[in-house]
Amino acid sequence: MNSDESAVRDVVSGAVWDEFCEALKQAGRQVLRPEAPADALDRAEGWRYLTRLLRIGLEMHLEFADADFPGFFLPSHETGKIGADNPDNAYLFAKINGRHEYVIRGTRGSVSYLSIGTQKGGYETNGKMEQTGFIDAKDLHLGPNGEFEIRVSAEKPASGDWLRIEADSNAVIVRQTFLDRKTEKPAQLTIARTGTDAQPAPLSAVRLQAGLRNAARFVDGTATLFANWAQSYLPHANQLPPADQALCQSVGGDPNIFYYHSYWQLAPDEALVIRLPRIPDCRFWNLQINNWWMESLDYRYHRIHLNKHSAQLAADGSCTIVLAHRDPQHAPTQTVNWLETAGHERGTMCLRWVGAHEQVHPVTTVVKHDQLHQTLAA
Repeated sequence: MNSDESAVRDVVSGAVWDEFCEALKQAGRQVLRPEAPADALDRAEGWRYLTRLLRIGLEMHLEFADADFPGFFLPSHETGKIGADNPDNAYLFAKINGRHEYVIRGTRGSVSYLSIGTQKGGYETNGKMEQTGFIDAKDLHLGPNGEFEIRVSAEKPASGDWLRIEADSNAVIVRQTFLDRKTEKPAQLTIARTGTDAQPAPLSAVRLQAGLRNAARFVDGTATLFANWAQSYLPHANQLPPADQALCQSVGGDPNIFYYHSYWQLAPDEALVIRLPRIPDCRFWNLQINNWWMESLDYRYHRIHLNKHSAQLAADGSCTIVLAHRDPQHAPTQTVNWLETAGHERGTMCLRWVGAHEQVHPVTTVVKHDQLHQTLAA
């Protein structure tokens, strides 16, 4: 029996569904790791995190998996989060085949930062998403209304904007970064394969089986990858050192970004003071607070991040950020930015400099809440 016949048999019998459910169970091991928090909130968010990864995995590997007929979908958003997802970002993702050619068309909008990259690999396979091509919107040739067209191919075209791919390229990822979502207009993009007039075929047993298998692998692989990251931050709790930049790039990081990642943990009467001595010349920066699972905390209802637009700076150009369970109630003469823990006692955090001419490292201090005024005044 060949693989196509085997897939038909398993789909008709229901074995494909049993296999899928059994594979999903493996991801639960990451929630139960010995170093992971075992309190009710973190555990509940861990199980919810797996359901969120499953939704993203099904979009990626079943609904939008056909590289002959690609479409952009949201791989991270308010209720689906991966690897310190940026609250200031709108992400788009499309599956491609590096042996084909594509065209991306769109309008630039007014969003502060826009980048488009191609990648190979995947969290469901080798745990990496390595870049194979990249274009910064500042280098695009725009029409009078901000329109653009990008050729996506292995060979550079004679003219026009070009996004490089390799034979192993399998995805396009778009990052749109907002200074202020209320006032900025996002870019609009579409993607299509070129050189074919074919129509999509009906869902086959082979595609269904492959999609479910890859979705389950995506859940387990993604949960494992970022559980390993969270564990690696434990030795420098409540500090914010530079991350391993090569590692960040290997899993899909933007090459214009310099990253800091760490772990935080605060008792009910403690606060974490994060001081940026100065803000370097950069296109964008932000700092965000995440849970243990490296999901940004719920920025719809809580102030859990600051950026170049929202942060208040002191007269000397420094920025003081206080992560605390309650409002520090600082004096009117002090310029202090409060970030909420949103009911959490621990989690991870991330700082980004985007296009910075230098990296200014933050300084962190844990203090008792009742000593905050004295610390901030000093």
